[in-house]
Amino acid sequence: MRRIAIIDYGVGNLRSVRKGLEQVGASPVISGDPEKILAADGVILPGVGAFVDAMKCLVPLKETVYEYAKSGKPMLGICLGQQLMMSSSEEGRLTEGLGLVPGRVLRFPKSELKVPHMGWNNIRIKQDHPLFEGIPEGSFVYFVHSYYVDTAPENTLASCEYGLEFAASVVNSAGNVMGTQFHPEKSGAIGLQILKNFVGMC
Repeated sequence: MRRIAIIDYGVGNLRSVRKGLEQVGASPVISGDPEKILAADGVILPGVGAFVDAMKCLVPLKETVYEYAKSGKPMLGICLGQQLMMSSSEEGRLTEGLGLVPGRVLRFPKSELKVPHMGWNNIRIKQDHPLFEGIPEGSFVYFVHSYYVDTAPENTLASCEYGLEFAASVVNSAGNVMGTQFHPEKSGAIGLQILKNFVGMC
């Protein structure tokens, strides 16, 4: 059984992610212990709330996250977790991210569309990648966010349209560090398949 560590740094939807992973046959542990994180077969970086606060909370574990990313083992950021993986965010004030994936986190421009972008929306799959194996084009997943990721095509696994096209899922150049702006653990059968694919990569 795959050992998945959900990083506990004080910001995140930890229990719903754990429940989703358990449903697909993983053995997840919620931990802020660097040794347990580094020993895991796969790591989830969750996140809910503000970018600046989350980066402050993550400071004690930043080096652990970098070391894990360099190991080549799979890492998945969810929602704010994906945003933290990027180079920078303009939320609150311009703040440096982890820089695991090149790109920026930007606020949705003012329009007739409601912000936050909340609810079900469909995604376009941009690359063949194990994370999206068996996921049909146009599948609906669940979003809750006021800021979006702007990154290069080579770092975009899937996109979504909400006033503009943004990266719904990202990947680093090595292919092992991934993110989803949507919540797979809240996205029904499609989301569970994505989590199952992640566990399979581990």
